Amino acid sequence: MVHGTHNAIQDDRNNNIKIYVNGEFLNRNDAKISVFDSGYLVGDGIWEAVRLNKGTLVFLDDHFSRLWSAAKATGIKLPYSKLELKSIVEKVLETNRMQDGVHVRIMVTRGIKKTPSQDPRLTISGPNLVIIPEYKTADPSSKNKGIKLFTSTIRRGSPDYLDPKLNCHSKLHEVQALIQAIEAGADEALMLDINGFVSTCNSTNFFIVKNGIVYTSTGKYCMNGITRQKIIDVCKSINIEVRETNFSLFDVYAADEAFVTGTFGGVTPVISVDGKLIENNSNIEFSATLEKHYQSLVESQI
Repeated sequence: MVHGTHNAIQDDRNNNIKIYVNGEFLNRNDAKISVFDSGYLVGDGIWEAVRLNKGTLVFLDDHFSRLWSAAKATGIKLPYSKLELKSIVEKVLETNRMQDGVHVRIMVTRGIKKTPSQDPRLTISGPNLVIIPEYKTADPSSKNKGIKLFTSTIRRGSPDYLDPKLNCHSKLHEVQALIQAIEAGADEALMLDINGFVSTCNSTNFFIVKNGIVYTSTGKYCMNGITRQKIIDVCKSINIEVRETNFSLFDVYAADEAFVTGTFGGVTPVISVDGKLIENNSNIEFSATLEKHYQSLVESQI
């Protein structure tokens, strides 16, 4: 049984969804792209994931800002404006008659290659755009039970060779980290930065609480998490001290509380790291409190 922050409740409506591929709407089993696609060949692509809540694409401006930054960083020339892409996404949702509880994956690759190669000059088409909308509700058991983390030997990369802030298709090192965690009996992987300080998890951002203060990494070697930033903003808005700073596994093992954040799962508590229990010794349960305020922030968007 898979357990983790991306667990979703089974929804048979997803069997009949229409997937957008370069202007076409295709049935799930018919949605395909060329084997010469640059994303398939060399992981040359970028992506975003957005939640649809009660008819609203939550924090869409933040997600599009991150997508356009990634496109500029990778030299992928998007052939549409933000307004035009929003219109495409809305058409996908309209075609699928979706209003709520939806996870929208937007993927852009550099395009079709003439031949298998890393060289972008061998791309013979414009960017490929694929949008997958699925009914996805986070399984509440993850929040109720909490997750176990294992510290991977695979480090978060330095910004000078693969900046962790870049939402790109090249995720193999994160997959490797997760495999290590699973083999160790944990649910997800905790990853250190190049200096040995705690950075992030394989697919979520990591926080600890000690003596009423919330800590997270400096952000130099972690994913550019939108939910991470919203939680930092929430802490400041309700007068909880939050520090973006270096801290080590020594600090993690002694933490009063720990939790992770992500677009899909929101705030999820961590119950152990490397087999060491994280006992809730806080005056309040920070993960539950911050999740409540985060959901209020989401509601304010609707």
